[in-house]
Order: sequence, then structure tokens, then C-alpha cells
Amino acid sequence: MALGKRKTLQQPLFVSTAELNIRPHPFYEAVNKVLASHHFDVFAEDLCAKFYADEGRPGIPPGVYFRCLLLGYFEGIDSERGIDWRTNDSNSLKLFLGVPCNKPAPDHSTLSRTRRLIDLETHGEVFKYVLKILANHDLIDGKTVGVDSTTLEANAAMRSIVRRDTGEGYQEFLTKLAKESGIETPTREDLAKIDKKRKNKASNDDWENPHDPDAKITKMKDGTTHLAHKSEHAVDMGENAHGVILAVNLCDAAVGDPATLADTLVMITENLVALKDDERVADKVSNAFMDEAVLDKGYHSKQTLLDLDEMNVRSYASEPKRGRQTWDDQHDAQSAVYANRRRIKGERGKRLLRGRGEKLERTFAHCYETGAMRHLYLRKRENIAKRVLIHAAGCNIGIMMRVSYGLRKPRSHSAAAFAAFSALFSLLMAWLEAFRTILTRREQDSTLLTDLPDHRRSLAPHG
Repeated sequence: MALGKRKTLQQPLFVSTAELNIRPHPFYEAVNKVLASHHFDVFAEDLCAKFYADEGRPGIPPGVYFRCLLLGYFEGIDSERGIDWRTNDSNSLKLFLGVPCNKPAPDHSTLSRTRRLIDLETHGEVFKYVLKILANHDLIDGKTVGVDSTTLEANAAMRSIVRRDTGEGYQEFLTKLAKESGIETPTREDLAKIDKKRKNKASNDDWENPHDPDAKITKMKDGTTHLAHKSEHAVDMGENAHGVILAVNLCDAAVGDPATLADTLVMITENLVALKDDERVADKVSNAFMDEAVLDKGYHSKQTLLDLDEMNVRSYASEPKRGRQTWDDQHDAQSAVYANRRRIKGERGKRLLRGRGEKLERTFAHCYETGAMRHLYLRKRENIAKRVLIHAAGCNIGIMMRVSYGLRKPRSHSAAAFAAFSALFSLLMAWLEAFRTILTRREQDSTLLTDLPDHRRSLAPHG
């Protein structure tokens, strides 16, 4: 074989589409068939028609826009610019979007403008429609719901925060404090020393980020402090449930979990009522929907359990160690707390709390770790909530494709192959280690036999 040499690329002037060898990805082809069978594009166009003008150049079709956001979840792309690059780089993804191979996929600026054009309520209606598709596949029960929250790092830096009252930056504020204390020309060491002695120096009541006022100063789970938003998931957690996300609430990161639970419960109820009101899937959802709530210890409080009891919702909330409590004139709260304690100590309560890691917390890993939304590139809570809602809808579609059709997400195939290789490699290394141990033991036995006297060596066991 002769040596091939790289030459300057000269593209052909004309090429037929048959020569491009465009093949659809099996996963995306199946998703398109499911969406087409449920008339998703017709629904999206009727829903979003009010946001478009009657005349002018046609904009991006709503079905294409929502598919672009779904690709952000399936492909693990964190920004709309990244979605633009990825879709224009892949003919199979263009086929999923319904864009001809000789036309460009939607530009990132078009995606951003369309997102700003379509309101949050419409994104919520698309999320409900995806829930109806899953209910039609018998994947939603709705009786037992688990709620948990996580933090998302905002696209805002701590060094950019300013005072709410005066608009001063952090360094300017420290310099003013140093001069008031008698230091005319403070150095960085002086400012650091003054800052170290201050208490509540990063209070959300005093500071905000001018670029994203909705982001709040929050201590993340890894111990660091960042500006962040809080995302609260409500997940179907019944005995035969598959971990479908029933509602997503993007809320203030500085507010405690008990304070945001009520809004999330309202969202869950609205979404499940929408399923029950649709006669096509009404019989697919339990009549006793939103009957039980599974919560972690961050939600445990007297008022929360009392509110759930008044709503006729059976709580399964992990109880933190608080010591002995007083119940003066709090008989209703006492009975609610004690009833919750009895339930979590039962077999069903223990089983539900164990299932939190499998069904509830796993949605955070899918949406924000592999889905690449842990660090946000959008600003303002409404913009982020739109993206997070469609991300959660993509997570639900992934569950449907895996459970009902046996198809995994495109990025999961490589992960599964790597996991299989890792398991095989670990097994091989364990076998080699066992073989090495046997050889070492035999060498030690032979050395011991060599050191024995001749009259005792004949009495030593063989092998």
C-alpha cells in the first residue's frame, strides 16, 4: 500500500442528499415517532401561535425550539450556543429537529429570542403534555410523591456583589470601613483583617448581584459559598413507580425547604389534576393522587407536618435529632409529629425513605450532572425555570424510552460500555491478585521446606 498524502480540501460543487449517508440515531428516531403519534408539533404550534405575528418572515417552529432544548438534556449541553454548535455539526440531529441537511440549524441568538418570547406558563404546559404522554404509557401513579431540593450555581460572581442600600462594591465597602477605623491607606492585608472580624458579612439582606438579582448567596453542598438558585423536584415514588418528575419549582435559594414546600405541592396537584381532567389518560393515574409525601429531614417541622395533616396528606419525613420538645398548647402539631414518627418506623416508611436515593435524588444527577445544568449560563429566575422545565421533560422522556422501548440515552451507551469494561477489568485484576497470592504462598512453603533438617523434611506434607 502506497503512502497517502493529505491534500488541500476541495469540496464538490454539487452533491446529492443520497450521497451524504445521513442515518437517524435509533434513540432520536424513536422519540420522534412517539412525539408524532401524540401530535406534539400540532399541540406546540397551537399553544405558541399567540406569541408569533401574523405576517413577516417565518420564525423557528415551536416543535423545533422545544426539541433543541431537549437536546440540551440528552447531549449534556449547558448553553444555547453549545446547542447551536452541536446541531449544526450533526446531520442526524438535524434529522431529529426536522431541519433539511442543506439548511442551518437554529442559531443560538434565535433560540435565546424564542425563549424570551414564549412565557413560562407555556413551557409549563409543554411539561404537562409530556406527562400525559408518559401517563399514556402507564408510567405515572401519583399516589406517593417525594420532594427534595438542590442548589444550582448561578451565572454571577461573588466579587461583583454590591450593597443594596448604597450600591457600593465589596472592596469599596471594606475600604470605607478601614478609613473609618483610622487606616488612611489600607492595604490588602488590612482589608482582609477587617473582613475576617466582621459577622454576617455575606447577608442576602445587605448584598445582591446587579447582573442577577434573583441569585442569592448560598452555602453549597461542597462547603463553598456561591450565588445560587434552588431547584425543587417532586417525583413519583409509589411501589410500582419509575421516578417520573411530576413538578419542578425553581425558587429562592435563601429560603428554607419548609417555606417552599407549599408552592411545590400546589404545582404537583395542578399537574396531576390536569392529567385527571384529560379523559384520554384519566384512568391511568391513581384516584388517590397526592395522598402521601416522602421528605428528608430538611422539611421536618411542626408547621409543615401540621399543614400536611390538614391537607390529608400522609407524611413520611425523616426526623432530625432535636432532643426533647415541649408541646404546650400544640396538641394538633404533637399528634402530627408523632403520627409521622410512627409511619417512618414502619416497614413501608423505611422502604419509601430508602427509595429516595434511587428515584428522587437520581433525578438531580440526570438533570444537573449528566444534563450539565449544575452551573448555569442563563440569568434571571424565569429564564432558568424555562430551561429547567424542559430539562425535566427530557428526563421523563428518557425514562419512557428506557422502560417502554428499551432504548437508553445516546450518551448512556458509551457510559454503559465503559461500565462493562470497568467491571471486566476489575474482575481480571481480582483474578490476577488471587493467582499472585497463591504463587507467593507456594514459594513461601517451598522455602520453609528447604530450611527444614533432612530427618524432618520427609515428614512435611506434600503440595
